[in-house]
Amino acid sequence: MNSQRPVNLDLRTIKLPITAYVSILHRAAGVLLFVGLAILLYGLDKSLSSEQGFAEVKECLKSPLAKFVVWVLLSGLLYHMTMGIRHLIQDMGFCETLQGGRLSAKIALVIAIVLIVLAGVWVW
Repeated sequence: MNSQRPVNLDLRTIKLPITAYVSILHRAAGVLLFVGLAILLYGLDKSLSSEQGFAEVKECLKSPLAKFVVWVLLSGLLYHMTMGIRHLIQDMGFCETLQGGRLSAKIALVIAIVLIVLAGVWVW
């Protein structure tokens, strides 16, 4: 192995393209949705168990922390869905070039941000 090879382990100095950032965030949103699904299923189970459980969940969802959690999970869903649609469009043969990939990443990111802001307005 060549020991003269440059090694850069300082992650702050590595410049990634926008396509890398949206891809990493797409995966992180998927993990967030997987974990958040457990929270939502617990709330659904409790609300369906009895009338008192439904009232407790309804009261809990009025708190600012619960609204924030719902907004974060909804934001993750909207981001993951938007980037997933971008990947499906690329799978159909569009935006496969480097420039097309960058443009589609920027457009999908703007659409996701707009949807997340609208979701915040709806939740709050």
